[in-house]
Amino acid sequence: MNTSDKTRSIIEGFSKLNVMILGDVMIDSYLWGDTQRVSPEAPVPIVHISKKENRMGGAANVALNIRALGAKPIVCTMIGDDNMAGVYRNLLVKRGMTDQGVLSSKNCVTTQKTRVISQNQHIVRIDDEKVEYLNVEDESRLFKKIKEILDSIKIDVIIFEDYNKGVLTPYLIDNTINEAIKRGIPTSVDPKKTNFFAYNRVTLFKPNLKEFVEGLKLNETPDTPQLWEDGLAQLRSRINHRFTFVTLSEKGVLIEDKGSVFFYPAHLRNIADVSGAGDTVIGVASLCLASGTSSEFLARLANLAGGLVCEKAGVVPIEKEQLIEEAGKYNL
Repeated sequence: MNTSDKTRSIIEGFSKLNVMILGDVMIDSYLWGDTQRVSPEAPVPIVHISKKENRMGGAANVALNIRALGAKPIVCTMIGDDNMAGVYRNLLVKRGMTDQGVLSSKNCVTTQKTRVISQNQHIVRIDDEKVEYLNVEDESRLFKKIKEILDSIKIDVIIFEDYNKGVLTPYLIDNTINEAIKRGIPTSVDPKKTNFFAYNRVTLFKPNLKEFVEGLKLNETPDTPQLWEDGLAQLRSRINHRFTFVTLSEKGVLIEDKGSVFFYPAHLRNIADVSGAGDTVIGVASLCLASGTSSEFLARLANLAGGLVCEKAGVVPIEKEQLIEEAGKYNL
């Protein structure tokens, strides 16, 4: 079945959008190899490395999803003044993205997560990072850069990507949302526990179910309309936002719009890997937000895209034409 002209027009229209992505970026490094013996120094495998690869992770993976769907992503972040900072900037350039919103600081470390994989088995992950809020000077520098970009480029939506690494300080969150409201720019957030209630007046708030339960300190996971309504009402009173959009893993998604709650079940898929699904969902939802679609369409398209990415092994963004084709199968 063909995709409706309206849906095709919306997705094709993503290419006209500029998206600011503010948050924690990281480099996902992979070391692949084979193991044939155990180390004589300790009871651990010796891995002979045959392949190395660096990929963009965190907020940068959301940027990859935005770019794959045709829009222009601009990542605003603070990284270290170190060797991996150069690696990160090169990764951006190779993917055809600008580094104009990326600042470096001697007070920061460019987050790197190194995974050692032997014969398709994940042996160990090594995290090289510094988890603390930006200092006042770096915070001010980054906000100044954000304002410069907002003054020079028409930004259609701002996405906050919070991984609790320290870029998203309460000051940056509050002041960036203020700037967005003044300029009529919608905002969305993929929150984590530390700053859960810091996103006052954000347009779209998108936790997953675990984050929703833990953030609100609920005694039980909501599984009835009344429990959902109670939790959503509590969240609305604390954040004063427009939409709540909760991803429910294999059960689908929930969206609340002006007190009305709608569930959309997940589409049956052959699940290969759930990695990166949340980044795809927030990316598609934010592009729909910028396009002024209905909350129903936003939830259904983001739900579809999130399921689609789970069919692929590894963190792989969804291409625009693929999303258009899938939307046609489900009468979106």
